[in-house]
Amino acid sequence: LTADGKSLEYRCWGPAPGTAPTLVMLHEGLGSLGLWRDMPERLAVATGCGVLAYSRAGHGASDSADLPRPLDFHTVEGTGVLAEVLDAAGVQNCVLLGHSDGATMAAIYAGSVSDMRVRGLVLIAPHFFTEETGLLAINDVLAQFTEGDLRPKLARHHSDVDGAFYGWNNVWLDPAFAAWNVADVIDHWRIPVLAIQGTHDP
Repeated sequence: LTADGKSLEYRCWGPAPGTAPTLVMLHEGLGSLGLWRDMPERLAVATGCGVLAYSRAGHGASDSADLPRPLDFHTVEGTGVLAEVLDAAGVQNCVLLGHSDGATMAAIYAGSVSDMRVRGLVLIAPHFFTEETGLLAINDVLAQFTEGDLRPKLARHHSDVDGAFYGWNNVWLDPAFAAWNVADVIDHWRIPVLAIQGTHDP
C-alpha cells in the first residue's frame, strides 16, 4: 500500500474490513512486519478480528525513509501517515495495537485525530516523554549494533538495516530529544485503552 508517497509492505489475516473489526498493529522502533512473527495470525484466531500489520517507511521491505528523521517523527507518523494506511487498507472500525514507538504513534493518533473508526487502543510499553533509563538502554543497543551481533540479526528483517537503525537511534540520542514530551495526548482520549508495561522492560 502507499502512504506519504512511500510503498509500505503489509499483510492481513482473518476477516476482511466490513465483516469484523480490524486490529491494526504498529511495530516498535526497530521492528517490522516480519518481526511480529506469528502474533498477528494468533490474534486473528483468538479474537475473530481481522488483523493488519505493516512496516513503516525505512523498515522491513518498505521504501526507505527520508533521513534524518525529524525529532517529532512519532507525531508525523501518528497524525499523518497512519490515517493514510487506514484509508488505503479500507479499515472501517479498528483497535490500534502498538508496541513501544508504535504504541506512542497509536496514542498520538487517538489523542490528536478525530477518527470514529478507532474504537480502542492496546499500548504495549508506550513512550510519552524521554526517560533517562530509556536513553541508557538505547545507548546499550547502539553498542550492540556497532560492536555486537545485533546488526546481522536485524539485517534479516530490514532491506536497509543501517537506515532502519540509525533513523531511529539518532533521534533518541539527539540531545534536543531530551525535552520531548507528548503526554498531553492522553487527556484527549475518548476510547477504551489497555496499557501494558513489563516490570523488567527497559
